[in-house]
Amino acid sequence: MIGVDTLGVAAKLGEAADTATAIPQLAAEVGLDVPTAYGVQAALVQRRLERGERLVGLKMGLTSRAKMVQVGVDEVIWGRLTDAMRVPDGGVVDPAAYIHPRVEPEVAFLLDRLPEPGEPVGDFASAVRAVAPAIELIDSRYADFRFSLPDVIADNTSAAAFVIGPWSAVPAGLDNLGVLLEVDGRVAQVGSTAAILGDPRRALDEGIRLAGRHGVRLQAGWVFLAGAATAAVPLRPGVHVRAVVEKLGTASLRASS
Repeated sequence: MIGVDTLGVAAKLGEAADTATAIPQLAAEVGLDVPTAYGVQAALVQRRLERGERLVGLKMGLTSRAKMVQVGVDEVIWGRLTDAMRVPDGGVVDPAAYIHPRVEPEVAFLLDRLPEPGEPVGDFASAVRAVAPAIELIDSRYADFRFSLPDVIADNTSAAAFVIGPWSAVPAGLDNLGVLLEVDGRVAQVGSTAAILGDPRRALDEGIRLAGRHGVRLQAGWVFLAGAATAAVPLRPGVHVRAVVEKLGTASLRASS
């Protein structure tokens, strides 16, 4: 889109993240459409790379009906992950470093031999080296966690941090595994991997296809977050969060007080 200052929009979003300060939605003000929003996202992540971070993967967003309803949009989207976003399994995060952090249970893939851009994943077991339970910490930089589709894409799909549990071999099926999100030992959300596009494996096809539109090819060794199996819940100071995925195990984090 002509006339959009992608670097300027990225700078506003980057400063909001760095200072944990919410900003108004930007898309309507600057005339941002979806393709240009991905350009802003690229510029936003480039700011992180220029200060020494590395790209380590991709994440899918809005792959469940629950998430679409929760945030008021209706299209699958994708974002980028850097090494600085990764939190060790069982590690501690500071909620004060974010604006309004939320957590959600996910399924993660460790990528291996991938098809050419535009081609579907024929042999999933060859394309994916391992799978794991995961937690994504999302944190929209917009006030009240409200945004349009271009807004959230430009904001790198609200990516903030992620935790990967133990990797394991790809099981025979991933399409209907039970998922729990526990906060301080109490069940906060119940879901199924079927909420992730009916089968999390479909998310990888979508990721390859959608990222490929913007010249991004997924790499062997990258982490791929397939999407949330439940709605996200706020991360409160001092709580312990655990994601449990049937057959895959658990991933956890603790929020500092």
